[in-house]
Amino acid sequence: MSGQDVNLVLRSTRVVTPEGTRPAAVAVAGATIDAVLPYDADVPAGARLEDFGDDVLLPGLVDTHVHVNDPGRTEWEGFWTATRAAAAGGITTLLDMPLNSLPPTTTVESLRTKQRVAEPKAHVDTGFWGGAIPSNVKDLRPLYEAGVFGFKCFLSPSGVEEFPELDQEQLARSMAEIAGFGGLLIVHAEDPHHLADAPQRPGPAYADFLASRPRDAENTAIEGLIAHAKRLNARVHVLHLSSSDALPLIAAAKREGVRVTVESCPHFLTLTAEEVPDGATEFKCCPPIREAANQDALWAGLADGTIDCVVSDHSPCTTDLKTPDFASAWGGISSLQLGLPAIWTEARRRGHSLDDVARWMSAAPAELAGLTRKGAIEAGRDADFAVLAPEATFTVDPAELFHRNQVTAYAGKTLHGVVRSSWLRGVRIASEGVLAEPTGRLLERDR
Repeated sequence: MSGQDVNLVLRSTRVVTPEGTRPAAVAVAGATIDAVLPYDADVPAGARLEDFGDDVLLPGLVDTHVHVNDPGRTEWEGFWTATRAAAAGGITTLLDMPLNSLPPTTTVESLRTKQRVAEPKAHVDTGFWGGAIPSNVKDLRPLYEAGVFGFKCFLSPSGVEEFPELDQEQLARSMAEIAGFGGLLIVHAEDPHHLADAPQRPGPAYADFLASRPRDAENTAIEGLIAHAKRLNARVHVLHLSSSDALPLIAAAKREGVRVTVESCPHFLTLTAEEVPDGATEFKCCPPIREAANQDALWAGLADGTIDCVVSDHSPCTTDLKTPDFASAWGGISSLQLGLPAIWTEARRRGHSLDDVARWMSAAPAELAGLTRKGAIEAGRDADFAVLAPEATFTVDPAELFHRNQVTAYAGKTLHGVVRSSWLRGVRIASEGVLAEPTGRLLERDR
């Protein structure tokens, strides 16, 4: 330990590093990890020691799929509430989606508006995706140069009129433009024709809603996306994969060298269609939560690397929009604060380790977004950490959640893994459910 600039040492019998979990002392100099040292290394004079005993020191989670909805629909969420929920859940970096805010992040002017709103409210480091819509091909390069991490598009209706979907010709045009400057296109992949042909039966029955969003809609959209990416040598990312049928397509594309990555979400990996009560639209999302057998196949895809990362797709709304009719209720699941324990609960049951969880929820999302200072406990990275008691359990009480509207599909579930504290650039930002004042920074893509 050099000691000269080290002002903090975090010690645990279980530190999750890129080389595996081991007893270690993590020396922090200011905002940066200085070194990962043996557990019994001397603490430099003047440095503060935080000893977490057997609680696990994880790299702070990176969530690249969050709908903050601020400004414009702040009654749905907001940077203050979303980033508090993130910090309480062990997430130290998030990327905000370009919709459902007003305005959407489809021009540089709109990006600057959103940044001004976010800056004083962010409890965690926060970056932004741009949006690709039919009318803004000319805005894509300026947005990229202004620091967005990439561009999101929909291939089917988004649910809000100010963010229209791309047809296949528009998709190719936007993808070619983005590939021309080396950017990343992230895609809500459901085919509108399959959705239009599916049976549409309004009402409270979850089985009817599930039938209205068939797997074929995802599979066809992903097949077309891969074909465009292969032709254009473009970098693309499939958002919130729920259909396990698409995994062989994706695996084959990766083997061929197509530059495609894939995420799934805690709700697809921990909740099943069989357990959704009729009228319980807190479980509604698009694409939908599918059957248990499909979930098993998603976990196999995660284990073999076909699925790269796990992120929340936190998509909240006001309580009144969760009507008991699955056809008309807003689609989106709020899980920002609960993603880590939800995934750990299921991962441990399936024989996975916290090393796996850290790879899926921290290292891989950081790599996706090019966040080179995030995602791992190693020298030179930001001193971002989550402290987890992995054997401890708790029962989800919506009243204890920090996001604005306390509606959650996890209500009443008992989960393993209590987040004891979160640390951002060497400063404790959450401890046992108590949040510090906001110190998050606005992030821009590394140039």
